[in-house]
Amino acid sequence: MPGLPRVGPALAMRCSRYGQAEPDTALQPVRYKMSRTLPNPNDDPYGSVQHATRAHRLQHGCGAYTFEDGPGLIRLQIELRAQRVLELGTALGYSACCLAHGSSTVEVDTIESDAQHVALARDQIARCGLAGRVTVHLGRFEEVLSTLSKGYELAFFDGFAPPLYVIRRVRELLKDSGVLVCANLQLASGSAARELTAELDDPRRWQRLTSIEHGRTAVRRKVCA
Repeated sequence: MPGLPRVGPALAMRCSRYGQAEPDTALQPVRYKMSRTLPNPNDDPYGSVQHATRAHRLQHGCGAYTFEDGPGLIRLQIELRAQRVLELGTALGYSACCLAHGSSTVEVDTIESDAQHVALARDQIARCGLAGRVTVHLGRFEEVLSTLSKGYELAFFDGFAPPLYVIRRVRELLKDSGVLVCANLQLASGSAARELTAELDDPRRWQRLTSIEHGRTAVRRKVCA
């Protein structure tokens, strides 16, 4: 994740103990019909990248936290069959690889503000044979988002607490009925948390789908009038 401050033990292992599963305050969850070809939840074809990310963070004390439910991302991507995917928060490329998994035609744009992490991510992605389909953009979210064209079918936010203006810009970039996967909502506080809740629980703008990462990562489908 770009720009994360150093955190203490309470937020160790990608802040996996920072809160409970999101409350079901909006629409009832929509369950995906899982096909027989979906990977086993215990399988992780990019576990080596996740391991490298954890090792790097421990060595450097940086904000390169790894997402903890790669198989969940893979299952979601296979089910949606998204061909154009946007990611905010590359770290070392673990979740970008997961998002590119499942089809040889998926193209992923992923954004990272740390130049060292960009270099490491490009190396890890190349090692996984995905360099031709995953583009790592160096820059701040708002800067890179302003240069991208609309039409994404799936977007994944995995930065720190998601700013509302970034979520709204991502919504603009999504196709009608495109899906947003949003991690780290639990890290927002005060008015920022209330604004995010109001945005993502607005049934006029988003349909609530089944969350992943044991309820810590929200999944929403864009609703159009």
